[in-house]
Amino acid sequence: MKALILNSGMGRRMGVLTQSHPKCMTEISATDTILSRQLRQLCDAGVTECVMTTGDFHDVMTAYCESLRLPLHITFVRNPRCAETNYIYSIDCAREVLSDGDILLMHGDLVFENTVLDAVLGSGESCMAVSSSQPLPEKDFKAVIRGGRIREIGIHCFDDALAAQPLYLLKAEDWRRWLQGIHEFCERGETGVYAENALNTMLDDLALRPLDVGEQLCAEIDTAEDLARVSGQLQQVENRTVYMCFSADMLHSAHFALIRRAARLGRLTIGVLSDEAVTSYKRYPLLPCAERMAMFRNISGVVRVVEQRTLSYRENIERYRPDIVVHGDDWVSGYQQPIRAECIEALNAYGGRLVEYPYASDEKYRALEQRARAELSTPDVRRGRLRRVLSMKGLVTVMEAHSGLTGLLVEHTAVHENGGTRQFDAMWLSSLCDSTAKGKPDIELVDMTSRFRTIDEIMEVTTKPIIFDGDTGGITEHFVYTVRTLERMGVSMVIIEDKTGLKKNSLFGTEVAQTQDSIESFCRKIRAGKAAQKTREFMICARIESLILEKGQEDALSRAQAYTAAGADAIMIHSRKKDPAEIFAFVEAFRAVDAVTPLVVVPTSFNQVTEEEFRARGVNIVIYANQLTRAAVPAMQEAAQSILAHHRALECDRELMPFREIIRLIPEED
Repeated sequence: MKALILNSGMGRRMGVLTQSHPKCMTEISATDTILSRQLRQLCDAGVTECVMTTGDFHDVMTAYCESLRLPLHITFVRNPRCAETNYIYSIDCAREVLSDGDILLMHGDLVFENTVLDAVLGSGESCMAVSSSQPLPEKDFKAVIRGGRIREIGIHCFDDALAAQPLYLLKAEDWRRWLQGIHEFCERGETGVYAENALNTMLDDLALRPLDVGEQLCAEIDTAEDLARVSGQLQQVENRTVYMCFSADMLHSAHFALIRRAARLGRLTIGVLSDEAVTSYKRYPLLPCAERMAMFRNISGVVRVVEQRTLSYRENIERYRPDIVVHGDDWVSGYQQPIRAECIEALNAYGGRLVEYPYASDEKYRALEQRARAELSTPDVRRGRLRRVLSMKGLVTVMEAHSGLTGLLVEHTAVHENGGTRQFDAMWLSSLCDSTAKGKPDIELVDMTSRFRTIDEIMEVTTKPIIFDGDTGGITEHFVYTVRTLERMGVSMVIIEDKTGLKKNSLFGTEVAQTQDSIESFCRKIRAGKAAQKTREFMICARIESLILEKGQEDALSRAQAYTAAGADAIMIHSRKKDPAEIFAFVEAFRAVDAVTPLVVVPTSFNQVTEEEFRARGVNIVIYANQLTRAAVPAMQEAAQSILAHHRALECDRELMPFREIIRLIPEED
């Protein structure tokens, strides 16, 4: 596509302002003339070729354009009869360099905002800029519109007309016909009329559509009064503030295209979602918020970068009061609708507006996303994520997994609410569930080699951090090697309980004989495990059985303080009572002396307590320790019984998930 800019006019109505240069070189801002702004806009829009008609100031104009040093090839065509002809003759003079392809045509005294140019270029059909919001001018162009098409253009058209501006997109065939009409007029000597006179003779057959720019800036400058008015409007446009938000830590071409479009609307501020906000609704970010903010600061067109702490836009909209918020149209429907509605409400409070562009799905981005997930699954990256998620969110939710398939369920299960997404932060590899899945009793019968194979199965298909149930940890000398192996594999935390001898599951409480380790012995085990670590990221959590064994709060608290002093990175307090009172009492007492060490709970019995209440009381990790196993067994039992009872599978089939849906959980390798 070529741009055609008509600059052969005399500009007499501008008076002394155009004595030494053409009207298009009149300054309209501190940094631009009419012409320099038009040319920069064309370059920013991706136009690379321009034809410019000139008149008496041909040499001045060519030298000026060359001085701008823009990546735009300009062909200058001089109208030798500019004093006695109109621009219809200038176009005919340039006919040989205008005969092929689509044409963007504009007058050289026209000032328009970027969104107007974008709309014209993106129209996909021949069009002319009109405005249904502007009053009809007395002496300037108007367009008669009937049936959605322009039927006549002229100064004297008033019936069925809208204010019009000489900014056109002409598709190749339509332009060829208009250019031929212009030539025929000039051949007959009709060179003192508008080029639109020739266009009007063919508008019944040529599909020229009106493009309504509404109240957006699109105006010609004919007089000094026009210059003052349009310059004032332009200043408002250029001071307009624009806001858009990103969560991305990897940028692709569609992102950059959207940023360029947003920057063309005004002074662009980019909000970068906090790590906590990103983690809450999509994968863990590869780059922390500070680094993502630095990345956006280095993008051309971005004026300011700020943090957006939540998925909601309201806080930043009320703080920065942008004139425009830009977003893709992917939130018009779906789970982000409430966030969109809240955004519009906040903008409406002061007259801001929302601009939505078509969402672009880029295949390259999907490939990058796959690579990012692959990196998140590597041991060195995964190991430290639990600490970072804890620091970001304060409360981490963990679901048990005992196989690759259950790991995939934990990885991908999400619930949409309030415009965001809730998902589990980590996985719990329970010895109880691992043993149960293998049909073995939970007495540390399944050896560590088998337990490590389960870790491998899960790690191979997931990315979330893993917390490992280390039972008692075994003898201290063995625990040291367990720590090193888990750390090397990429596990984030091991939880060991302060009991000795043959393991008995805590569900039995005092119903079976269970022996609690001494404080001194268990502290030695913790210190040995911490000394064996090679990295700072790996965590050892001490699980206290005092409440299970009915030894009371004082014993539990003294153990907690001793274990943290020995180097434990977290404390797990356990209870099998349905009433959470003793758990709450412990948390309150512990937090009175230790506000930092993470606290872990497993609310299997006291399951009525919400995560929000745990957070408010000072708990940091909530583990749902066996729900997937307990859900699977009755479902499988019911299916087996149904087949036996009915001698066929038909009756149970309605309760079963189609296998193709299960297969979709399994990642495909490229």
